[in-house]
Amino acid sequence: MSADLDLSPPEVPEPTFLESLLRYGLFLGAIFQLICILAVIFPTSKGHEHEETESANGKDAEQVKKPKGAAPQMRQKAKKESKKKR
Repeated sequence: MSADLDLSPPEVPEPTFLESLLRYGLFLGAIFQLICILAVIFPTSKGHEHEETESANGKDAEQVKKPKGAAPQMRQKAKKESKKKR
């Protein structure tokens, strides 16, 4: 009766190179996603944020100094052209 039972481990083929590559790629992708989620949950240091706000304020000041005369001229030209078409 003990001869009828086969208790040897099943034969499992060794993974191919592509399967190994896929397996480790999935692990790396999961680690990357965890890092991204943690970066969203825990904000960066306050010193870095302070630098970003200063640079953003500098950009706003530069934008205010730029002349905005070109945009109204384009609108006026479009209105004149639409009146001419009528």
